[in-house]
Amino acid sequence: MTSTNTMAVNLDGHDESAGPVRGTQGVLRIGMIWLAANLVVTTLLTGTLFVPSVSFATATTMIVIGTVIGAVVLTLVGNMGTRTGLPTMALTRGSFGIRGSLLPAGANLIVLMGWSWVQAMLAGVTVNYLVHEATGFSNPALFSAICQGIVVVLAIFGHTGISRVEPWLALLILIVMATVFIAAFTAFSPAEFGAIPVDSTLGGTPFITLDMVIATAISWTVLSADMNRHAKSSAAGIIGSGIGYTLSTTISMFLGLVAFSVVILRGNEAIPFDPAVIVGEFGWPLGIVIFLSVMATNTMVVFGMVTSVVNSQSRWHLKFLPTALVLGVISVIGSTFLGLLNQFTDFLFVISAFFVPVFAIMIGDYYLLKRRGYSRQILHERKESRYWYLGGVNVVAVLVWIIGAAMSYVLAYVAPSPVGANIPAFAVSFVLYLGLMYGLGGVRSLGLRDPRDADPTGHLLDGADDTAALRIGG
Repeated sequence: MTSTNTMAVNLDGHDESAGPVRGTQGVLRIGMIWLAANLVVTTLLTGTLFVPSVSFATATTMIVIGTVIGAVVLTLVGNMGTRTGLPTMALTRGSFGIRGSLLPAGANLIVLMGWSWVQAMLAGVTVNYLVHEATGFSNPALFSAICQGIVVVLAIFGHTGISRVEPWLALLILIVMATVFIAAFTAFSPAEFGAIPVDSTLGGTPFITLDMVIATAISWTVLSADMNRHAKSSAAGIIGSGIGYTLSTTISMFLGLVAFSVVILRGNEAIPFDPAVIVGEFGWPLGIVIFLSVMATNTMVVFGMVTSVVNSQSRWHLKFLPTALVLGVISVIGSTFLGLLNQFTDFLFVISAFFVPVFAIMIGDYYLLKRRGYSRQILHERKESRYWYLGGVNVVAVLVWIIGAAMSYVLAYVAPSPVGANIPAFAVSFVLYLGLMYGLGGVRSLGLRDPRDADPTGHLLDGADDTAALRIGG
């Protein structure tokens, strides 16, 4: 048997195959995975978008508040993965229906592919800058493809490989980040950072800043159940991912904020979301952080794409390794389209518009309607399943998703809300979904099962006890 065949057997026989898995990882391991995950260049560079649109103090405050709010959604969805053993997009079958789940799963695949391209491009641009400074050679598209190629190789080793590599990358990244913080606060005092004048002509507000921070959490929530289904208990998943995500996001965004503020204070040209600007200020140490962060994070992104596709429908019987290779090739090719970097802010808001309503629906459905219990029927495409709804689609969930996404877009671009777009869109989607599913007599009239009906199988993917989840195969 060849090494490739051996790898395929190992992957498809364990965590990476379709269906539920039994988690074994504790708080520390889950925490380190999430810590490494968001110590990433995109989160770092998001911190360069805030000053001087708002004050340094306001930006810092919004980073903390937005991260905590986002972490609540992330851990709630992640806990669904821990309790059921299923990845995020497979869990959408519970609320959107067996076939309806293909809609958010398809959107998720597009978004994750976009993330993998953007992060590989930023790593490539950074490496290209350092190489050009040292040798004069420049080819950012080539370096972007090389960086993504390394990521694909790491992702092919599956969750086991990720869990082993991520903690060490996190440690290295944190050490280098510390040197950048020391250099910045040695050169300028906190008072000087706080005194950077606000430029009101840029159109920034505290709530726009808050919205961007929350959008970062939403973009990561698409992978929260994928990662947290490997936690050995709900406590391990919630505490580990909550602390890991909160620390990594606040540290990364604050580093971007501080580094960009140093550029402003020195009177240099301050171009937001350009890694060359801050790497030029801090040199190789920050360049190393950017490269390592992409290796750590993009590995999870590619892994998430593959698990989403493999678990999207049980009847397809897709295998992890060939799916990873196909998606990996596409991700490498796409990473050379550098023009996408100019659309990052819009890309972030599109993610929010797509997935804020999805997660509001998922959380309401699982924790309130289904009372923290999805049955084994969610794994199979059968018309007698309580997750079949109408023709395999829960039209209520799809309708609420469309309304929530449209609302998010309007509040962000057409009629900007004074409190941002994400929080109102989540609240309206959450209340509207519960109201329509419970009220108006619409559940049975649409041919749907009443969510209060008993599960006809009596067999749940999880149990009422958070510390002792019952999964398929155990």
